Amino acid sequence: MAGNVRVSHAAPVARKRRFVTRLDLLGWLFVSPWVIGFLVFTFFPFLASLFLSFTDWGVVGAWHWLGTANYQNMVNGNDDRFPVALGNTLYYASINVPGTQVIALALALLLNRKTRGIALYRTLFYIPAIASGVGTSYLWAIVFSNHGGLLNTALAFIGIQGPNWLYSLTWSMPALIIIGLWNVGTSMLIYLAALQGVPQSLYDAAAIDGANRWGQFRHVTIPMITPAMFFNLVLGVIGSFQVFTAAYIITGGGPGDATLFYTLYLYQVAFQNLRMGYAAALAWVLFLIIMAITVIQLVVARLWVYYEGSTAGGLGGPR
Repeated sequence: MAGNVRVSHAAPVARKRRFVTRLDLLGWLFVSPWVIGFLVFTFFPFLASLFLSFTDWGVVGAWHWLGTANYQNMVNGNDDRFPVALGNTLYYASINVPGTQVIALALALLLNRKTRGIALYRTLFYIPAIASGVGTSYLWAIVFSNHGGLLNTALAFIGIQGPNWLYSLTWSMPALIIIGLWNVGTSMLIYLAALQGVPQSLYDAAAIDGANRWGQFRHVTIPMITPAMFFNLVLGVIGSFQVFTAAYIITGGGPGDATLFYTLYLYQVAFQNLRMGYAAALAWVLFLIIMAITVIQLVVARLWVYYEGSTAGGLGGPR
């Protein structure tokens, strides 16, 4: 009977997707400039520097395989300037990193207030972060000049004889540290953004519990901005180990290697002494040092960095 006839509908057969489609090729075409740039200017030079670190190559001429001799020269003490450059960089970083964080946080707290003209003040304090490093270095050289320099002139007004900042074994490094502490615009901006993200309800609850301004800062502000602190610390350490411009422009590493930073020494070895193989080894040692410190920071961050909305300790939240 017609009523008993069943009409079956076959399920559509799924078409097998080709391994590479036209849309895939179009996507790779659009990203190809970045991929080619990354391979040519980053990835291949990265591998080439690793190979060169095991060779003796003077930019021109043939290279000679040395094995681990370049690294052994650093460890065995055959290079007298290597520990000096590393020690100067560690000394600079040990003061610059915490000093920068304190100053940047203090400025961010001041600029977080709702005051007339606050946008202008924020802009003025951020300008050093975008100013030319070479130009500001020359300006600071004038400030620290022993003959009519702004700093020594100001000290003379209060009866203090200023030192010969840039040509003193004792004061040349503090001068460069002061220059580094002046450029806190980027860290300040990150702290300012973190402070503006702290909910006002937490301050209200702390005030109800009897917390004063210091208590609110210690128990509310600090825990809530620990991710920004951690981010600034990581970038601060990396930047401190790569300091170069001020020392190159102002002191050239002197006097007596007192301001010979690691990257400045690497530059001298590579482009003045034309020992590109040894310079590559220096670069890889610097890379390993920065990576080790960053890994330590990541591990230690589990103990103090708090991310809102997490229930676990450390990177997942407070314990």
